[in-house]
Amino acid sequence: MMRISEPAPAKVNLALHVRGKLPDGRHALETLFAFCVDGDKIEAEPADGISLAVKGPFSAELSTSNNLVLDAAQHLADAAGIDNGASLTLTKNLPVASGIGGGSADAGATLRLLTRLWNIDPALASAVAPRLGSDVPACLLSMTARGVGAGDRLDLVQDPSIPGSPILLVNPLIALSTRDVFARWDGVDRGALGDWRNGRNDLEPPARALVPEIGELLNWLSSRDGVTVARMSGSGATCFALFESEAARARAADECPSNWWRLASILR
Repeated sequence: MMRISEPAPAKVNLALHVRGKLPDGRHALETLFAFCVDGDKIEAEPADGISLAVKGPFSAELSTSNNLVLDAAQHLADAAGIDNGASLTLTKNLPVASGIGGGSADAGATLRLLTRLWNIDPALASAVAPRLGSDVPACLLSMTARGVGAGDRLDLVQDPSIPGSPILLVNPLIALSTRDVFARWDGVDRGALGDWRNGRNDLEPPARALVPEIGELLNWLSSRDGVTVARMSGSGATCFALFESEAARARAADECPSNWWRLASILR
């Protein structure tokens, strides 16, 4: 039986500026999405119905019945007007509710995977993605892109300094609700994105109010040798640092406190 797989790369917001509120109640954003070469993985094989099994270090934190992977599969089948099934397996390597697009990345990978498995028009996946969440269109693309609107209107970014950049992600293993973080945003528009290296993450202050350990992560990352940028990703609590070299990144990964989750990777 044919079994195929698709990576679900970890998403990083290199900068995230909150600009206001949209008419539908969501927040207006300007952000620069980038993606690591590492992350979760989705596998699939033909089946009579749609089912999901979850394995991996963070599998215990996920439901196999209420999951964006299943939502993505069912929405794509409905959009294509087919009754094809798939037996799906998610290897969950990324922490849940951590600001690096785990669920959205899994949904995007599922759409790419089932487009191949079911041999359907890729445009259907692009149409389905926004219904699943604001980050899903970017995660479906999984390429460096500027996001506006709710982050779901995308323009590809050609920045030669991004692909191949060594990156270290760290998380205090404390889940953080995106809704709770946005609810604490102070409502101040601090300006357009501009150069992402001189940017910021406007969700960092409210996230730090909820999880003070984020400040400890950022202080630690900023003090490592060879760091060029250290920032929080998304709504947290994962923080990241970009490094001048893989050797500097490797040294920092080796020095990382054992009670933190870490991922040493490279940007795509």
